[in-house]
Amino acid sequence: MPVPVPQQRSVPAAETSHGDLTLLVIEDDPAGTTITVPELSAAAGTRVRVRTARNLTEAARLLTDDVDCILLDLALPLTGGGPGPGTPGADAAAAGGGTAGGGPLPEPVSARADELAALTHVLRIAPLHAVLALTPQDDTELAAEAVRAGAQDYLFRGELDARVLSRAIRYAVERKRADIAQHQLTESRLRAQENARLERGLLPTPLLDGSGLSFAARYRPGRSRALLGGDFYDVVRTPDGTVHAMIGDVCGHGPDEAALGVELRIAWRALTLAGLCGDELLSTLQQVLEHERQSEEIFATLCTVDIAPDGRRAGLCLAGHPAPLLARHGLPARLLPYEDGGPALGLLPRARWPRRQVELGGGWSLMMYTDGLIEGRVRAGGSERLGQDGMVAMVNGRLEQGLAGEELLEAAVAEVRELNGGELTDDVAVLLLGRDPERIRRRGGSAPRSRPASPVVAHPLGAQRPPL
Repeated sequence: MPVPVPQQRSVPAAETSHGDLTLLVIEDDPAGTTITVPELSAAAGTRVRVRTARNLTEAARLLTDDVDCILLDLALPLTGGGPGPGTPGADAAAAGGGTAGGGPLPEPVSARADELAALTHVLRIAPLHAVLALTPQDDTELAAEAVRAGAQDYLFRGELDARVLSRAIRYAVERKRADIAQHQLTESRLRAQENARLERGLLPTPLLDGSGLSFAARYRPGRSRALLGGDFYDVVRTPDGTVHAMIGDVCGHGPDEAALGVELRIAWRALTLAGLCGDELLSTLQQVLEHERQSEEIFATLCTVDIAPDGRRAGLCLAGHPAPLLARHGLPARLLPYEDGGPALGLLPRARWPRRQVELGGGWSLMMYTDGLIEGRVRAGGSERLGQDGMVAMVNGRLEQGLAGEELLEAAVAEVRELNGGELTDDVAVLLLGRDPERIRRRGGSAPRSRPASPVVAHPLGAQRPPL
């Protein structure tokens, strides 16, 4: 007699001893499968747990994560297991394309779809399980249709014995694992391609030729994704010689936020080259955000700086973003004034963003950053954040060591990560503009050609934002 195992405790896969298998047999006649558990165990050389279900409703109850394989009798009536083919419920489920954890639902496309209705239902409720189709007779055509629909293999009832079944179970399980691994690899490649496309949009080549300014940038995506997030920046020089720089951060994480960041960056560059600046520019960007965002709760912080052609003065606008850090030659670094900043883009419909004039001096370095840089912890496991004051002290320490440009950014990001006790949890974008009068004099007033920043693929920090 077969040994039905009605309701077993759900055993996580990690707790199952190596080599053990759990088989869920779904057929309306428990006596129809004459193979016993001892026979299966002997043929497989390891222990086999067997559960039996008389219908699809009972099967759904017994289907737990520790089930390795499902043996389904294709002759099983669909009654009690869900809506049959052609019913509104079945048509809606088919249109939905699958369930959580599964991708697109395998659907039989043949004149014998009714005979595969039970299989279609099982594939829908068990997208990550290996499935064996048991045909009631030597119907090769139906068996082939079952495999095309999504089953890993098929068995003929008349040829069923312990050795054949045990071998088929192991083959089906390994094939399903290989299919899942291949699916995950394909998804990973697609994400990498999308990441590269977003990177080109978020991290552009600066347009600085003829400005006399140096440029460096770093980007580290959040550790939970290792993908680009919503941080973005850009730098351009307009025909009148003014250098415009911007850095921003779309709230939230994921491809939608990154895509919105790309849109805002491109819009900023186009509007800047068209002559907009200050409040007029930010007001227009807010309109772009309001039309492109998926939810009214999404907002973006922004910091813009326009540097005069002589490089000695700049206009600063803050939209809910941390103030830049200015280091003059021979003087410690300090934060630029941020008291006159406006709210983040997308928060208030008729907000204003005053432009504040700041003196830069003859030689200076200006660091613009997103909040990921200041929200890391000052010690592993602690709750205290680095904050802007801590960042200023950290940068001053590196300046005293004589670091500048690429080396300064690399050391600053590395130290923030070290203080945090590991990779950061939020995206970090940092850019550094600098003016060295002596370097400009040696070059006879000509500027080095700007080159693209080299983003560092790694991971980020927390989620506090500066007061709006």
